[in-house]
Amino acid sequence: MASFVCLNSITSCCSSPFSKQKPFLGGSSPNAFSHALTSSQRSRLLLCSSSSSSSDNSDTIRLRHPAQMSSMAPFGVTMNEGGLSRPSHKWQRVLLKVSGEALAGDQLQNIDPKITMAIAREVAAVTRLGIEVAIVVGGGNIFRGSSWAGSSGLDRSSADYIGMLATVMNAIFLQATMESIGIPTRVQTAFRMSEVAEPYIRRRAVRHLEKGRVVIFAAGTGNPFFTTDTAAALRCAEINAEVVLKATNVDGVYDDNPKRNPDARLLDTLTYHEVTSKELSVMDMTAITLCQENNIPVVVFNLNKPGNISRAIKGEKVGTLIGGTWNSTVART
Repeated sequence: MASFVCLNSITSCCSSPFSKQKPFLGGSSPNAFSHALTSSQRSRLLLCSSSSSSSDNSDTIRLRHPAQMSSMAPFGVTMNEGGLSRPSHKWQRVLLKVSGEALAGDQLQNIDPKITMAIAREVAAVTRLGIEVAIVVGGGNIFRGSSWAGSSGLDRSSADYIGMLATVMNAIFLQATMESIGIPTRVQTAFRMSEVAEPYIRRRAVRHLEKGRVVIFAAGTGNPFFTTDTAAALRCAEINAEVVLKATNVDGVYDDNPKRNPDARLLDTLTYHEVTSKELSVMDMTAITLCQENNIPVVVFNLNKPGNISRAIKGEKVGTLIGGTWNSTVART
């Protein structure tokens, strides 16, 4: 019985790669204990002993000290040079909605490379800060389904599907621009076209964002009769983004049409109810309702002003905020 206990002590010492102490053999002499072992047991004991001695000369695995682990910053909190925590940005994961008309720029061509490059550079600046960015692109610069429905016998469903294909064209163009300046980017489409893009898979999209990649969602929701604004609200809720940033050709939401009324006033904040009751043409009612039900704030701002994209993504005051306040973050429910 005593020999059995001693053998267990030996094997437990030898099995640990960090143990550098010689095994304790109890009160019996080494020679007597060695004779009590079988030849296979002695071979096993010699093997453990040799591997333990070889580990003395090799580099051991360095375990993180508990004090070092406690000094690490939790998720969403950054550390300054003195090791003290400082507030992070207002939003850590955002969804940027870029309209097709905004990509056209001066309307002289379907896509203005200067606009896409400006978007890429500003998105690159904020992704380096650790902010996760997803993008939904429209297709109005190439084909708008609602405008073409009824022309030459084209029904609304077919027209909307053509418009979805237009968003894929914009997404691929924007992806190429971003990757040309070193931003890892993935395009995911609502319906399958595996030769040019990934199919939309929510968990895969979230994983891409966690790895620092920009994800561009194309083809809207994959269903006719829904706009890309609704797709933006839907994808924002699905990937647990904190805000929808709607980049347009105007500075924000006005109390009147600024093109007809020069005295129109830019609104700083709005509630969801004010948007629906006053029928403000910010987003379609389906998108606004979806944002309201999921408590998602919406920021409407001008894409054409340099720095606006990065300012909006970092949560700085720009344009019009719907469903929230500038000095605090709207809590998700």
